[in-house]
Amino acid sequence: MDAVASAWAVRDAAPAQTAYSARSDAPQNALHPRIVATEVPKRLHAHGSRAAKLIVVGTDTVAVILAMAAAAWVRHIAKDGSESMTPIVVTAALSLPVWLCVFARYKLYSAAAVTSLTAELGRILHAVAAGAVCMALVGVFLGTQLSRVWLVVTFFFALLTMLVGRAFVRRTFKRARARGQLKRRVVVIGANAEALAIAQMLNTNAELGYDVLGVLERTATDGVVSPVPVLGDWSDALDIVQSVDVSGVIIATSAVDIAVANRLARELMELGYHVELTSGLVDISADRLIARPLGRRPVMYVEPVRLSGWRAAAKRGFDIVVSAASLLVIAPVIAVAAIAIKLDSRGPVFFMQARVGRNGKLFRVRKLRTMIADAEQMLEVLKDRNEADGALFKMQDDPRITRVGAFLRKWSIDELPQLWNVLLGEMSIVGPRPAIPSEMSSWSDGLENRLRVKPGITGMWQVNGRSSSSFDDYVRHDLYYVDNWSLLTDVAIVIKTIPVVLLRRGAY
Repeated sequence: MDAVASAWAVRDAAPAQTAYSARSDAPQNALHPRIVATEVPKRLHAHGSRAAKLIVVGTDTVAVILAMAAAAWVRHIAKDGSESMTPIVVTAALSLPVWLCVFARYKLYSAAAVTSLTAELGRILHAVAAGAVCMALVGVFLGTQLSRVWLVVTFFFALLTMLVGRAFVRRTFKRARARGQLKRRVVVIGANAEALAIAQMLNTNAELGYDVLGVLERTATDGVVSPVPVLGDWSDALDIVQSVDVSGVIIATSAVDIAVANRLARELMELGYHVELTSGLVDISADRLIARPLGRRPVMYVEPVRLSGWRAAAKRGFDIVVSAASLLVIAPVIAVAAIAIKLDSRGPVFFMQARVGRNGKLFRVRKLRTMIADAEQMLEVLKDRNEADGALFKMQDDPRITRVGAFLRKWSIDELPQLWNVLLGEMSIVGPRPAIPSEMSSWSDGLENRLRVKPGITGMWQVNGRSSSSFDDYVRHDLYYVDNWSLLTDVAIVIKTIPVVLLRRGAY
């Protein structure tokens, strides 16, 4: 995920309507003015990379130390201070470098990869579990009797402190990259739709940590529409890359012949440049791609998404536990909201509406009423004031919304009764937005795939813009979620939903 969504963003990006012409007879130093204006000594790239890595490593070190110390304090309290802390202190001190080595093994120190919680959550979970196991092995090697309570509590505390620490790192990197810092300057080789979409996406989303200076095309042609300067032919790639100040190259494999891509990758790596090759795939999560050898050739295996078996049972168990626990906690909130609704306007407390569920089965969604009683009848009159596109209807100042309703919507309190739909099995905690039956008439081909899963209270669309997103964004987020579902993705979306609700992003 953000980060969850850089994979599908490649398809979404549309090249800016600015034409840059590349001529075969143009001198190599006749580059776009932007290139000259942004030249930076290469030593600054190395310094920025080292600084970024130090920030990440330092944050992880503090996170692990805090977790081990907090776990030791919990154990000390549980034992009433009757046992010596020396074995724990020694084991913790000696295992700290092991934790960092494990994190490096799980590629947690690639600054360019620190983009989103969705992208990192799986690696963090596995790395923390491996770190806890290695810490136990250090205790065995030392011959100390370690408390199992301390080991287990350390794992949970480390997971929490790592997530908090990484959130701090992502925020720090996002601010720095917005100022043009901590970014890898690259050239894209290729000028087809994939290459130009990648260039547009990277330069539009500063948090990804790239600055695309230009693209190289196969043959010099006039009038190439590109969001960045066309620097020349890829036959002159080595000379051009060395003439501009970049630290890496991205090769669009769908635009470059395989033999040319192999030669360029080898020669550029020999010169010390970072080389990345696209897979040519869109709307497939990187977590599903596994590089493996097929004879002498490396291939990408795409893990299938399984929506049945133990995974479906785990998702249903997650839904039951979360919805039941949440209903118990928020029951007083719903009760207070219900009283406020009755005092504010006439009509029922709850709003019931038919929605489309899994496999097209209709169900009645439950919400706290936020509009006047005859809101549905007023919709026809207001349709020409719709501020959303596609089948969605949104208005910034919808006259049908009551005073209490506006407050409930701002804090997403009106959505809470849907937890009962989840408990009944009609919805899920995480899933596509539950569609209104009338919307289906305007669905494009393939959109019915969103009905393969239950609709959700929250989802990828809700945590990436909500009301501020377009109908196309809503469609793409939903389909991306269905095509790349995993339990970790659900957990990441639930975590990301919390700040979205608290900060009231995109709600009206």
